[in-house]
Amino acid sequence: MSAAAQKHIQLALALPARLRTFFARYPSAEILPAAAESEKLKTAYQQESPNPFLATKHPVTGKWHDPKYSLRRQAEIVKLARENGVESLLPYTPKGTEERLRKRVELGLRVKGTGVGQQVKGHKHERQLVAKMEKRRKAMLEMPELIREWKKVGKRNWTKYPKSSS
Repeated sequence: MSAAAQKHIQLALALPARLRTFFARYPSAEILPAAAESEKLKTAYQQESPNPFLATKHPVTGKWHDPKYSLRRQAEIVKLARENGVESLLPYTPKGTEERLRKRVELGLRVKGTGVGQQVKGHKHERQLVAKMEKRRKAMLEMPELIREWKKVGKRNWTKYPKSSS
């Protein structure tokens, strides 16, 4: 046995038992030698269902069979593989990190109003708060000028409507 093969065996033995069992049943094409990629050298499990994480259609009856691993078990295996740095050796699964990230980018948070350029509806007073505070800020900035005008004219004689010269 070569040193590289010995190293791969040591790494495989370091994996948790659940991952070792999975890779024994469904070895990745990356770990198998080039000759093993042919149909003859596939395990019985792989011949039955090439990807244990996806549903398969029966060739004769046309009925769909559930995946060999439930979504919960898929998530557990992916988590174990990620922790041990071998997630790339797993077949495609909807629970994989790449797929989850792709979905998150595509769908966003799925909360109404959290997308780009959207607002959560909120109560009427919440929606009008920004405009109301802006109006109040403008009034406060104009207040010193208004006070000066009142002192000149007197509050009783003051009007916000300009006097028309008629």
